Amino acid sequence: MRDGTLRAERLWKRFRSDRAAYGLRDQVRRLSERGRGGERWRWALRDVTVDMEPGDSLALVGSNGSGKSTLLKILGGVMYPTAGRLGVAGRVGMIVDVWAGLHHELTGRENLFLAGSLLGLRRAEVAARFDEIVDFAELDHALDRPAKFYSTGMKMRLGFAVASFLEPDVLLVDEVLAVGDARFQQRCLNRMRKVLADGTTLVLVSHDLAAVEATCRRGLWLQEGACVHQGQVAETLARYRQWVEEAAEAAVAFLPGDVRLVKAAVGPGPGDAHARADGPLEVALVVESDEPRTAAICLGVSEGTAAPAFVLRHQARLRPGETEVRCSIAHLPLPGGRFYVWVGAFDGREDVLPWQPAARFDVVGPGLDPAPPGVVRPAPVHVEATWETGARR
Repeated sequence: MRDGTLRAERLWKRFRSDRAAYGLRDQVRRLSERGRGGERWRWALRDVTVDMEPGDSLALVGSNGSGKSTLLKILGGVMYPTAGRLGVAGRVGMIVDVWAGLHHELTGRENLFLAGSLLGLRRAEVAARFDEIVDFAELDHALDRPAKFYSTGMKMRLGFAVASFLEPDVLLVDEVLAVGDARFQQRCLNRMRKVLADGTTLVLVSHDLAAVEATCRRGLWLQEGACVHQGQVAETLARYRQWVEEAAEAAVAFLPGDVRLVKAAVGPGPGDAHARADGPLEVALVVESDEPRTAAICLGVSEGTAAPAFVLRHQARLRPGETEVRCSIAHLPLPGGRFYVWVGAFDGREDVLPWQPAARFDVVGPGLDPAPPGVVRPAPVHVEATWETGARR
């Protein structure tokens, strides 16, 4: 295989329940489970296949506990699969936690050279990249300080700089980037795009779906250790967002509030059979309140998460009992696809109607143009525009 090739065929991984006895209660529970034939093994991965060529990029998405980090550790050789075959060609750079590859008793300078030697690089090769790594990590003031005195952000910056600047053939990155500030996160994303352009294979675990879509070409959605969908990143994220929306709808009944959503209906304007891009849309809500109150009704439209593409706000006077609230949008700024309406009500002191999904609808129209490589799509908004190209006047 060429350096940077990654082949993982039908990986399975299971973990045994903790056998340590911490007290009498643990012993009783364990004996009770054994008597009932309780499950002693838990499958963290179930029949997962990954096939990547040099320069390819894959995003692992899914809820917490779905097996993303376990798969990443198996790909990096930190742990072995219970069953399946794995082949990774070339040098692997990996950052799965803030201490990945760092020794807390060594200084930042010593850790840098140690990490290079573990990757199979000669000291002269590490020294050639030394200044570049230190500049990226912004640790020149603490380079000769033991790493145990570094903050979480400093450790993460050093670990990511070492993993990405020592020219790995395969780069594996976990959600640890979330501990960095917004500026450093953007620098990390730019660095990952740079190593991709140089032919490095990237596997990225992240809950930041916008960053995932801007960085990776393919996506793999894991749920309870199994692959739900694997394909182009836009399609994978669309299916994952839909699942998030459905899970949020199922949890709505448990949200407390002084105002309750009784009914929500979404439809096109009069005379239209379908909601259309740049066409009219009407949203009708029925809310119930136990007492008269003035509240701000907020309505948002999203692709399937609580972060909407746009939000509308209306100050409404709610009477005791049911009140109907209607919102008419003359020009819907959305492309073709499926979208979701979220609703909330706020009286300035608290959420009287917690932010929650209310309805879903489909839009007929042109699809959203894919973002160029390296450009984060800020929101799924469709804007009508005219263009002119010609000689300068």
